[in-house]
Amino acid sequence: MNKIKFLSDLERQLRKLPKDEKADILQDYEEYFSIGVEEGKTESQIAASLGSPKQLAKELLAAYHIEKMEEISSTRNMFRAVWAVIGLGFVNLVIVLGPFLVVVFLLLAGWISGVAGILSPLLVIINTIINPEIFEWYDAFFSIALCGLGILISIGMYYGTVGVKNGFLRYLKFNVSIVKGGKPA
Repeated sequence: MNKIKFLSDLERQLRKLPKDEKADILQDYEEYFSIGVEEGKTESQIAASLGSPKQLAKELLAAYHIEKMEEISSTRNMFRAVWAVIGLGFVNLVIVLGPFLVVVFLLLAGWISGVAGILSPLLVIINTIINPEIFEWYDAFFSIALCGLGILISIGMYYGTVGVKNGFLRYLKFNVSIVKGGKPA
């Protein structure tokens, strides 16, 4: 495979990246080819040393989405990073998606518990308006206690969510470094 074929395949695989990011990457690989030719290597040797443009693009996309997740912490960026890492290989479907889904559902359950506790006094008030004859002070005090517990759970879930995001980001980086064949950071 020559330089033109390699770069055109790589460009086609990187179509999901922003144009400026794609241009920077392609310029880096053009320089890599230029340096290799100066060292006496042929274009086909250089292309072979770089590997498949498709696999290289998957690694670059995963790195890009992980970097994006570090810059702007959003659910969308996290899902994109997870899918990009899963795309690196079939084994990642189990290694990345399994733990990710477990963590997401645990976080979701925690947030639902916290919000339900916070909303419990509102439910008692609505119930009292609809059925005033069954009002008990016990219900009011119990719902206030649940509200306090819900607030504490929500505060804990906030810090837990931030911690899980940071931990999962490290896990994705670790996974990408393993797939690339490098040493874990």
